[in-house]
Amino acid sequence: MSDRPIVDARGLHKHFGPLHVLKGVDLVVAERELVFLIGPSGSGKSTLLRCLNRLEEASSGSVVVDGIDLLDRRTDINHARQRIGMVFQSFNLYPHMTALGNVTLALRKVARKSRAEAEAIGLAALERVGLADRAHHTPAQLSGGQQQRVAIARAIALEPRVMLFDEPTSALDPELVGGVLAVMRELRASGMTMVVVSHEMGFARNAADRVLFMDQGTIVEQGPPAQVFGDPREERTRAFISQIQRH
Repeated sequence: MSDRPIVDARGLHKHFGPLHVLKGVDLVVAERELVFLIGPSGSGKSTLLRCLNRLEEASSGSVVVDGIDLLDRRTDINHARQRIGMVFQSFNLYPHMTALGNVTLALRKVARKSRAEAEAIGLAALERVGLADRAHHTPAQLSGGQQQRVAIARAIALEPRVMLFDEPTSALDPELVGGVLAVMRELRASGMTMVVVSHEMGFARNAADRVLFMDQGTIVEQGPPAQVFGDPREERTRAFISQIQRH
């Protein structure tokens, strides 16, 4: 990991009407770091992720990703988002398009690649997630796990500098989770910077550089996985960890 932060979010507040969801959150992520966000439902984890690529507009604060000030009105957000891949709980694939068609769409429309170049990049991305042989299948012909891997291929095809994962396995049947986590491990091994919201605590323990526990719109505690899971300092963290370990 280099010392230069690739994500530098400071003082993020987010209000939805009277609801104060993020309360002055700071998040700094180094290049090649894997940061895992845990916490109870409604703690602000997904909102924080969505503020990092301006799918949600922060009410106040600053977000700089790879040197680009995302909240500057002059920033071309579509161009900036090519640097920030995002994978959601729902796969958001176009049902009438093949896997390859889904992966190449943004390459052609946003990155302005020729069809031939887009298809070469798209096939390489599908190869990377283990689905080159499914390139011409539609989503209906793929399992949920395969659809999520296509969604990951679509994101990495644009060669982002950082990947955001918002509950990438929570919509999957248990037997399909492993394939998606294997792809995330491969991305991790290749040096991709990743910020992950997930309930996959085993993955967090084994793969994360740093675990952040969020509750009620703030980061309560952060540290290496062994410390946060094994010897949390804060009572709220201890209560959450003991609760999830019972399940």
